[in-house]
Amino acid sequence: MESPSELGEFLKSRRAALRPEDVGISPHPTRRRVTGLRREELATLAGVSITHYTRLEQGRALSASDAVLDAIARTLRLTDDEAAHLKDLARPAAASRPASPRVEHASTSARQLLAAMSEVPALVLDRRNDVLAWNRLGHALLASHLPATGPDAQGARPNVTRMLFLDEDYRELYTNWNEEAQLSVASLRLVAGRHPDDRRLAELVGQLTVQCDEFASRWARHPVRTCTSGVRQLRHPLVGTMDLSFENLVIPGSSGQRLIAYTAEPGSPSEAALRLLGSITAPEAQDAAATA
Repeated sequence: MESPSELGEFLKSRRAALRPEDVGISPHPTRRRVTGLRREELATLAGVSITHYTRLEQGRALSASDAVLDAIARTLRLTDDEAAHLKDLARPAAASRPASPRVEHASTSARQLLAAMSEVPALVLDRRNDVLAWNRLGHALLASHLPATGPDAQGARPNVTRMLFLDEDYRELYTNWNEEAQLSVASLRLVAGRHPDDRRLAELVGQLTVQCDEFASRWARHPVRTCTSGVRQLRHPLVGTMDLSFENLVIPGSSGQRLIAYTAEPGSPSEAALRLLGSITAPEAQDAAATA
């Protein structure tokens, strides 16, 4: 999925985003034929030979030093996430025979932790954003329209990125959907750069690109950003609007799994709504409703 063309497209997108006057180049009186900086302008500003930079952008450079990549990143005014992504694309891990996609599982201890978090909505995701497990409140908050056993259905697990773009019920949860969609694509780009041989990740991107024009247009702009915490405003069909803080907690190991937990400010209306959601979706409440 992340081929030499990915590196070239990423660099071109960032060159196009910079105007010559942004970097101290006086506009030429004649009309420019390119948007943003030319290759030779970028190379000059970064102190890199135009030949070396061109080979890098075309994916023909066998290696690039930290000094060269850092100079290019500074000239393009890349963020820390974007600079890391540039290095991932420019120096991918040594190619090896692709392994058959391995089915991910949440560990027993991770499931026990989820169960113990009875008043905190939480779920475990893999690096592709497949849901490996969720606790009762996590399911009630984010995907009550789906079976609670969904994460155990191999080959048909919920995927929060796919749901965000293709599942209308899940999409409606987010009052700031555009912001959430942009962050979702940007974080997926970062993961894709780190794992260029991940077949299942490539299949996910391919599916979303074909089935959703909104995803395809965002993906084509090469956004890159990581997200470890923040606040999401959710519009839940049972309890209304809630402002919930979330934290991504990385599970030790090489799998890239993480636990996401949601909390509300103590004493806030959001906390009251979350408690209400917990009470009306509790097994005893559902049993009482079924027998009423």
